[in-house]
Amino acid sequence: LSVTSAACRALPAAVDIQPACLGLYCGRTVLSVNGSVETYGDCGVCPRGQRTDDNKICRECTGSPDRYDWLYLGFMAMLPLVLHWFFIEWYSGKKSSSALLQHITALLECSIAAVVTLLVSDPVGSLHIRSCRVKKLSDWYTMLYNPSPDYITTVHCTHEAVYPLYTIVFIYYAFCLVLMMLLRPLLVKKIACGLGKSDRFKSIYAALYFFPILTVLQAVGGGLLYYAFPYIILVLSLVTLAVYMSASEVESFKDLLVRKKRLVVLFSHWLLHAYGIISISKLDKLEQDLPLLALVPAPALFYLMTAKYTEPSRILSEGGNGH
Repeated sequence: LSVTSAACRALPAAVDIQPACLGLYCGRTVLSVNGSVETYGDCGVCPRGQRTDDNKICRECTGSPDRYDWLYLGFMAMLPLVLHWFFIEWYSGKKSSSALLQHITALLECSIAAVVTLLVSDPVGSLHIRSCRVKKLSDWYTMLYNPSPDYITTVHCTHEAVYPLYTIVFIYYAFCLVLMMLLRPLLVKKIACGLGKSDRFKSIYAALYFFPILTVLQAVGGGLLYYAFPYIILVLSLVTLAVYMSASEVESFKDLLVRKKRLVVLFSHWLLHAYGIISISKLDKLEQDLPLLALVPAPALFYLMTAKYTEPSRILSEGGNGH
């Protein structure tokens, strides 16, 4: 009798046991909370704005993006702006004096898009956003970790484990595109008188190409960009600065001072270079990381000091004299 009663007492506990929740990102949603007792649903995908904890329970994201997360979002926000500026300059050239106003308009479009994106993100109406902490690269690609317990049926547990760092970029690009289509055509039609009818809208057409490219880049390589963007900034800022100085035939400090535009381009590259250094160091230890910013002008100074020794015409002439 005592054995039977003991078995009966153990029965409810056995009934409460649920099968293991398989998969790296599958979890159980909290259906109800009664004091300290929680009731969970079936194992599956977590709702938007939640991710699994160590016990495979879906928990709401209540944290805030850290400094590195904001730097990543800043990098993704800069990409369309830099491309806008590049194509505006590329297609305007020396024919039109409206390039500066178009540059300012592009900056205004991206700034407004960034603010609106933050306002519509949770919590709505605030410039602050709540987020889940990024733990590893696989957090960006949860669709690759859907389990197949019987190797036939797949349990789909794809959700945004890095909420909202993945989708907020798409929202920002959408607002950038809408604002560009609303503001830029009217502006260009009024002020771009120095350009032909076929040329004045080419910078807008270029944006219609690079926005889908940026969207695919974020969809496929968002996680890789998250970890690699500081180094991408450093490499691109160095390469583009060298190409620009070479194309502009800048060989001395005097050549830089001849045109204000060259100084603007130089300082822009320095800002990007500083952004990359800050992103790598994260400024965790100010006394160690801030002196690294002194390296920002080093590539430009090195180029100016060595440009006269690498001029192709001089190398060819010296080679000819050697023969």
